[in-house]
Amino acid sequence: MELTSLTRELVEIASHEDETAAGDRIERWLREQTDATVDRDDHGNVLARRGDGEPSLALVGHHDVVPPDDSQVDADGYVVEEHDGRLYGRGTADMKGAVAAMLCAFRDARVEDYELWFASFVGEETGGVGARAAIEDGFVPGYAIVGEGSTNYSGPGVTDVVVAHKGRRGSTIEVTGTAAHASEPEAGENAVYRAADAVDVVRELPFPETTVLGHEMRGSLAVTGIDGGTAWNVVPDSCTVTVDERTVPGERAPLERVEELPGVTVEVDQDLPPMACDDGAFADLVLRVAREVQDGRPEHVLKPHATDAGWLAAAGTSCLICGASEPGEAHTATESVSIDVLERCYELYRRSAEQFQP
Repeated sequence: MELTSLTRELVEIASHEDETAAGDRIERWLREQTDATVDRDDHGNVLARRGDGEPSLALVGHHDVVPPDDSQVDADGYVVEEHDGRLYGRGTADMKGAVAAMLCAFRDARVEDYELWFASFVGEETGGVGARAAIEDGFVPGYAIVGEGSTNYSGPGVTDVVVAHKGRRGSTIEVTGTAAHASEPEAGENAVYRAADAVDVVRELPFPETTVLGHEMRGSLAVTGIDGGTAWNVVPDSCTVTVDERTVPGERAPLERVEELPGVTVEVDQDLPPMACDDGAFADLVLRVAREVQDGRPEHVLKPHATDAGWLAAAGTSCLICGASEPGEAHTATESVSIDVLERCYELYRRSAEQFQP
């Protein structure tokens, strides 16, 4: 089958350190298989456009992957194996399989009165580097279906439609004090004690909450590390505390409250945005299509991790997520994807493009 062979071909191309070769193959396929306007931007993203009019719908993926396990590599590149109806290898689930399905759907969909885009970004696994660059260059489609995983969320064997996902804010609490000899602790200001007070504040902060299209979302907040002190007989003059927050659309935990304590400041190290679909009609359309292409009954669901959909949504794109990857598949030594589900996703992408209402 074409989709299976295209997925295998893309997965075999190493793209954890340099996405160039994978981008080359995607670009060449688009030029050979479609009459679309194809662009390879300065960042390595591959963009293609068919049709004319407003608004625009984009099928969005990424062709970078996380570093493979040793078992997923040989002298020729990445290893791809097929058995029991699944393809195994780094990137099969996250997300070259979905990229292949989107490529075929982009080519095959009948498009009238609007622009259909295909986009495959670099650097998704390193903070959305490619998506952010493309957005800065003006790529902000009206609507997007992002091919990250949505299979087996509401139940086994079902490919659902994600209407929102959490973001991630990683912060460092920097605490300063005054060093002193531990035999005279009152002569200093113990930074670890101050850090402990800051941890107590974090512990009591409310988790962020919101509702998206009738679904309640609740984030989280956790201290994940603490480091301070230089010797057993010295009152420490500095300490750091790391905090992981899973954010929800429009809400953040009030972490800045720790700065009310003496010697305490907060620095945000990473802030991957959450996503919420702001167009119920679009969400309903894609869910209706999802129910057409499978025997199970998919639902609107929530996703726990950040994706490039967050960057697009923050820029003004109405986003949904639909893809073949299942919970627990991505980034593992046994990463795999169901061939039947890839075919299902192809139909979902193609029919969604054809039924999209401009």
